[in-house]
Amino acid sequence: MTEGYAACRRPMQWAIGLLLLLALWPAFAQPAPAADPAPRTVLVMGDSLSAGYGMAAPEGWVSLLGERLAERKPGWRVVNASISGETTAGGSARIVGEVLRHRPDVVVIALGANDGLRGLPLAEARRNLARMIGASQHVGAKVLLVGMRMPPNLGADYTAGFERNYRDLSRLFDTALLPFLLEPIALEREAYQDDNLHPTIAAQPKLLDHVWTALEPLLQ
Repeated sequence: MTEGYAACRRPMQWAIGLLLLLALWPAFAQPAPAADPAPRTVLVMGDSLSAGYGMAAPEGWVSLLGERLAERKPGWRVVNASISGETTAGGSARIVGEVLRHRPDVVVIALGANDGLRGLPLAEARRNLARMIGASQHVGAKVLLVGMRMPPNLGADYTAGFERNYRDLSRLFDTALLPFLLEPIALEREAYQDDNLHPTIAAQPKLLDHVWTALEPLLQ
């Protein structure tokens, strides 16, 4: 009797297993859900104008850019690698490490103001910016070069050469160009802090809107 039961149980177990396999097969057949793609990155390499000098970090135009990306360009993020007081030499020294660390899709280079305020040689600034653009493009990133303008007290030749650096580099490396970061507020005294150099919190949305006009086409 026991041997007969055991003999019947084995095919019964096999049949039950087969039925369970058939019942569960649709679940097994479904492809595994695709992993969310890694966010695409905008890397900002700037000075105090991009670091949010004199205000809390979330109040600067770069942080506001992060909010706009979340709203209008899902899948994009911003990394702010700006440092107050940074020169083009400092940016040139840091660029390789930053692009290898973050693997950006777009690099915004907004440096040169401190070079100009210190009267540093234009040729050196040009070489430094060229190195930053080259390193960014080497990792496959698009580049937005953001220019500045200097006051006339530095001399007409220096002032003109300073602006020309950005135009020439943009043509040479085929980058996007925003000629003057502070253009929307250049003539608005109330848009600057007491030092008359750094924009106020209230001016940051204007800077963001200005940068956005040149940046948005690169976010494709």
